[in-house]
Amino acid sequence: MEIDACFRYYFQHPWSRLIVAYLVTFFNFLIFAEDPISHSQTQAHIIVVGNCFSFLFNKYPGLGWNILKVMCWILAIITGLLAGKFIFHRQLFGRYLRLKMFHEDHGSWMTMFFSTILFLFIFSHIYNLFLLMAGSMEPHMVTEYMGIRNESFMKIAAVGTWMGDFVTAWMVTDMMLQDQHYPDWGKAARRFWKRGNNRIVLFWTVLISLTSVVVLVISTDWISWDNLNRGFLPSDEVSRAFLASFILVFDLLIVMQDWEFPHFMGDLDMNLPGMSTTHVKVKLPVCKRIFKEEYHIHITGKWFNYGIIFLVLILDLNMWKNQIFYKPYEYGQYVGPGEKIYTVEEPETLRDFNYSTLTYEWRSTNINPSTNKTYVERDMFLHSRYIGASLDIKCLAFIPSLAAFVLFGFFIWLFGRFQDSETFTESQDKMYERIKRKSPSEYSKEMGATPEDTHMTMSDSLKRSGTPMLLSVDGPHFGATPSTNSTISMETQETHPSIVIDSAVQDEPVVSFDVHRLSP
Repeated sequence: MEIDACFRYYFQHPWSRLIVAYLVTFFNFLIFAEDPISHSQTQAHIIVVGNCFSFLFNKYPGLGWNILKVMCWILAIITGLLAGKFIFHRQLFGRYLRLKMFHEDHGSWMTMFFSTILFLFIFSHIYNLFLLMAGSMEPHMVTEYMGIRNESFMKIAAVGTWMGDFVTAWMVTDMMLQDQHYPDWGKAARRFWKRGNNRIVLFWTVLISLTSVVVLVISTDWISWDNLNRGFLPSDEVSRAFLASFILVFDLLIVMQDWEFPHFMGDLDMNLPGMSTTHVKVKLPVCKRIFKEEYHIHITGKWFNYGIIFLVLILDLNMWKNQIFYKPYEYGQYVGPGEKIYTVEEPETLRDFNYSTLTYEWRSTNINPSTNKTYVERDMFLHSRYIGASLDIKCLAFIPSLAAFVLFGFFIWLFGRFQDSETFTESQDKMYERIKRKSPSEYSKEMGATPEDTHMTMSDSLKRSGTPMLLSVDGPHFGATPSTNSTISMETQETHPSIVIDSAVQDEPVVSFDVHRLSP
């Protein structure tokens, strides 16, 4: 076995893929528990995503400004969807970069989603420009501050990453137990998995039960991580930054371990989680007087899976950013003895805090008049540490994730693009449908000959060639079902004959003409 084949065999082995998928879920829980920002009572802020959230859900000035704001974000969503479909997906990814994973309409919904976020961010600044022109509207300007506490946002993010990571890991498990790339792996488990509706029942049972437990634990704080680990191997900002970086690496590894990476053009398609189908297809209502075609929303299992991964990737990137640029003071926290972190939970203190009052020395020596206790006694103690490492050291944590992003892009550029001399090969069924739509006169026009000359030329060429072929010209098939991909009306398919050329194992070429119902 060659080195590259051996590496790919173990790199894409079911055990390797399962370990990576479930390690991401565990690491996301670990960094949520160790991250001091998860306990911060200050306002959450995220670049780009925070602007979109604030643009859509809060900071409405009232009166006519509300109408202007709603019109701006509706226009941003429409522009983002159109630009994502026709500019980014079709022109940039399809025609210019020639990426195989975006051939036809594949991946268009994910592209449209991220394009919508981009245009919401752009239009939020256009809306801010109107507020600046009006004057005295600074409190209502859209910023990266989301209007919710970091503690609440981190709980929502933890539940979101759990859902994304678990569904991803479960879909990887589902694909491993259904496919036959490694026939000697998990034979007994595969037999049980494929028996009846075991796969569907197990998915929903495990998802509902585990999600209920996770939401209960995260939202109620019944289980405290600091009380469980009691300072065992406490993390600092450098170790947390490396952990966030490796989570990004594992997110990309899940995609790179796919058997069809980087082109995603194979015949293998994975079932949607908890369903017995590989795709969801929704027919959109259209006005036939305006639109002559029917439009469908078609989401395959593979893009559903990897779309979730890229959504989780946004949250993981924000987590990495928090660890790199973390400073306790900005999150209403301070450092005490042993470099341990304390979190201020009193809203009054957070409204008026400054550098002099948000220190362990001040809060441990001053008395709170309302409680007659020192301020530090009301603050939350965390085992997580802050050692004050320089930004240069913390940026070293970005090297693993940067290398993963570079490799990801390199493999897509090298193996996931149509070459200039390469054309997209369609399946035999699609080729038959395209041939079926054309009449002999259309083919003769393309070849510059009459239909009679075309028949004679085809017959002579068959006689001259030694390859046995069967040529049949059939009349219209009124009982045939039109293809869902066909863009030609039913009347066109009923009036035009069809031409089929098949191989036949015979000694002599046989040419048969069925000319019933054909006009001369």
